[in-house]
Amino acid sequence: MEPTHLHYVWDYTDVDRAFWAEHLEAFVPKRIIDAHAHLADPAHRLEPMTDARRREYWVAEVSEPITAEAAERCNRIVYPGREVSLVAMGHPGLEFDVDAMNEYVRAESLRRGWAALTVLIPQWSPDRLAAELAKPGVIGVKPYYAMISRSPDTRDKHIAASIFEFLPHAHLEVLNDRRAWVTLHVPKAERLGHPDNIRQIKELRRRYPDIVLVIAHFGRCYTAPHAAEALPQLADDEGLYFDCSAVLNPATYRIAFEHIGWRRTLFGIDNPVFYMRGRRQWDGRTYVNRTSYPFHFNTQREPPEVEAGYTLMMYEIIKAIKDVCGEMGLGRDAVEGIFHDNARRLIDSVLAAKVNW
Repeated sequence: MEPTHLHYVWDYTDVDRAFWAEHLEAFVPKRIIDAHAHLADPAHRLEPMTDARRREYWVAEVSEPITAEAAERCNRIVYPGREVSLVAMGHPGLEFDVDAMNEYVRAESLRRGWAALTVLIPQWSPDRLAAELAKPGVIGVKPYYAMISRSPDTRDKHIAASIFEFLPHAHLEVLNDRRAWVTLHVPKAERLGHPDNIRQIKELRRRYPDIVLVIAHFGRCYTAPHAAEALPQLADDEGLYFDCSAVLNPATYRIAFEHIGWRRTLFGIDNPVFYMRGRRQWDGRTYVNRTSYPFHFNTQREPPEVEAGYTLMMYEIIKAIKDVCGEMGLGRDAVEGIFHDNARRLIDSVLAAKVNW
């Protein structure tokens, strides 16, 4: 069968069809909510992507903006026979027209029955945030440290910031009053386990308990050491949630399901990034992405016969979940919860509260 184009340089091939049939068809539920998906119209980019920026960080090479129409088409291809919904957000970066992008994501999500998160600008007034949250289809916000101020040289100018610098208390008061959703990408090179992150997340939960707080990417715990040092510290807070987007490591899932539990885990991919073909390997606290495309970062190539067997990294994410669920004896209630029911419950809680805003 001829390859079907997905997005950017990626195609859907017989390798992917066979992988789905062998590993995922019997496992993936009929209903899916991807709780971490990025959308944008490429026209919303204010500054062109440069070769220098592409070389700075691997994600910059693979995260070309994807429209809602294209994302919907891709979901039909990669999840055959499934009903797929999204918690959609724009690209959190000041190189985009944020207002136009937020409105695009909101309108397109509302049209498709998806939930939308507004990319948050820290300098907004509380009234401006309240007005954004009041818009139909919006359930919350997506803050990010790169939104503090623009840097033409690096996305990580503010990586060492406090959480409250890009998610300020004045905004948290509004979000708590509205019982809104926040998907938080934690700062710091040390990831979730940095003492400031743990302390500030606990403070946030104590002071603003009605926010639906979702820590993205298991707190960027892509390796077992990061997960083991961070996740147990937040295990006791039953009202704190995590999405698994961008996490391919089975060891992270084992630690998360042991300490956090499946009821607090939301399925997510972080697409369009993980249409990338390849796999990830880990060494201590670091990882390397292996892919079959000649990106700048892809300097450690595997033999052609190995690369020919690569499937979509998003399928590797799902297979990691499947394998760990099997190892830990988690049943269909857990699988349905992770892939759909947990997110559905939280979305419905925000929508119910929104009636009274």
